Amino acid sequence: MSVLDRAAVEAAVQGYHDPFLKQDLISAGCIQALSIESGKVTLKVELGYPADGFKGGIEQLLSAKIENLPGVESAKVSVNWSVASAPVQGELEAMSGVKNIIAVASGKGGVGKSTTTVNLALAMAAEGARVGILDADIYGPSIGMMLGLPDGTRPEVKNEKFFMPIEAHGIQAMSMAFLVTEDTPVVWRGPMVSGALQQLLTQTLWNDLDYLFIDMPPGTGDIQLTLAQKVPVTGSVIVTTPQDLALIDAKKGIEMFNKVNIPVLGVVENMAIHICSECGHTEHLFGEGGGTRIADQFGVDLLGALPLSMMIREQSDEGVPTVVSESDSQIAMIYRDMAKRVAAELALKNAEQSKAPTISFSDD
Repeated sequence: MSVLDRAAVEAAVQGYHDPFLKQDLISAGCIQALSIESGKVTLKVELGYPADGFKGGIEQLLSAKIENLPGVESAKVSVNWSVASAPVQGELEAMSGVKNIIAVASGKGGVGKSTTTVNLALAMAAEGARVGILDADIYGPSIGMMLGLPDGTRPEVKNEKFFMPIEAHGIQAMSMAFLVTEDTPVVWRGPMVSGALQQLLTQTLWNDLDYLFIDMPPGTGDIQLTLAQKVPVTGSVIVTTPQDLALIDAKKGIEMFNKVNIPVLGVVENMAIHICSECGHTEHLFGEGGGTRIADQFGVDLLGALPLSMMIREQSDEGVPTVVSESDSQIAMIYRDMAKRVAAELALKNAEQSKAPTISFSDD
């Protein structure tokens, strides 16, 4: 085929706009190889975010676009993905066994932050990624219960110093709950809590994670500052509900991450709408559009909005979160969509930070 025909193939590929990278695959640098021989086109694509449940559709779509071109006999398109390690800024050191660290935070309690963390992590794993969760809520750890791990679960200790993470539903987890019992409250001052968090982070032998989600305690206190100063956090996700009180606190969370130069990847709005189980009537019990307003104000994405659902609460309490127990449900699909948005945004920011600065010279 001629050079003009190759340009036509590239134009056809550019006609597909990736919904998560928000640009065409050529502009996003996802084309690994494109060969044209005797009317047969071979295209290899590599996405920067996990997409096991999504890549087959991309292959079919691109194949159809290319095969519709004049002179093309067949098109073989393969789509794969890989997750790059985040560049570490400043004097911080990369965490062994972890490529990217995502902090999930909220300005206040009771907005569904831990539920969001667990389901986002499981959704990322469902797309093929290797995922872990660190429960950084030292005073009120809940991740173990949400993952169905019984009270009394203890991590294996290696070399009398390191913890082996507990595995549940295909992801790795570490929590203060694995070191105390439900009946033993943690009564510590701030410095002790910060020290415990650092120990959990640095003494856990995470096994080759693409993403480590950190379930943060609510607020903007000691643990948040410790995390920002001592841990190479790649990005953060803010969880809120639509009511004004929650939004005020969510704004504080966003501003805190901005001040410590941790990118905010987006906002998750929980309890956005209530759907009556009897008649199907919908109501915005806690207000409407709050997540959109705060995302617009700070120039970040609204990753998704979730309904006020008894199912989400019951399944989390039972240790079988929605993404696992109702994997084909609409709510599980929302979580999986949000997970891809988080991962794609992270891939774009990592690529941007990895670019070397350009030095230019002039006669001025």
